[in-house]
Amino acid sequence: MKKFALIVAGGSGSRMKGSVPKQFIELLGRPVVMHTFDCFKKYGPQIEFILVLPKIQIDFWKELCKKHKFQFDYKLVVGGKTRFHSVKNGLDLIEEDGIVFIHDGVRPLVSAQTFQNCFNTALNHGNALPVVPVAESVRFADDVGNKPVDRSKHFLVQTPQTFQTGLIKKAYQQNFSASFTDDASVLESLGETIYLVEGNRENIKITFPEDLIFAEVLLKNEG
Repeated sequence: MKKFALIVAGGSGSRMKGSVPKQFIELLGRPVVMHTFDCFKKYGPQIEFILVLPKIQIDFWKELCKKHKFQFDYKLVVGGKTRFHSVKNGLDLIEEDGIVFIHDGVRPLVSAQTFQNCFNTALNHGNALPVVPVAESVRFADDVGNKPVDRSKHFLVQTPQTFQTGLIKKAYQQNFSASFTDDASVLESLGETIYLVEGNRENIKITFPEDLIFAEVLLKNEG
């Protein structure tokens, strides 16, 4: 079964309080998104890659590739005005049946087991959404007040959100809706059941400066 990795890297880095987009911030001497490519290569060397970037970041990315001698074989596509449109642009390059992993470019710590969990479930059921249980107490708050929530019924959603290519390409033929919070919600809007699989807690989305410290420690331990 053919495997595709659609890596979406459109962050601005505003919450990192820096001028460099977070996918390009150096982690152990290389941009974060290059480590993300490494995760996929460790899982399956035959994966076909598609990288989605904002148009204004492409020249900078190409400079980084030269600097770091980045030699992955991949297709590069320009993103859209929202993540929905960026993913759609990437999916348009996939013309064969298979399984596609749609992944945040700033998640460089996916485990091989998470990849395999996603692949197996998507192969059998059409889709797979990696999640981890909520470990802390949760409260719901609105204008009236707040109250505790049963955390055992809530999960943190990760990527790669994984799909049979035909199903997710069909879902992305819809018009954009603000209710689409991720790729699973796009497919779910067609009436499809979403299947949850076990993710890995280390698979954080690098968003804040302290996330880089955590990622650096874990990557050093892997080495």
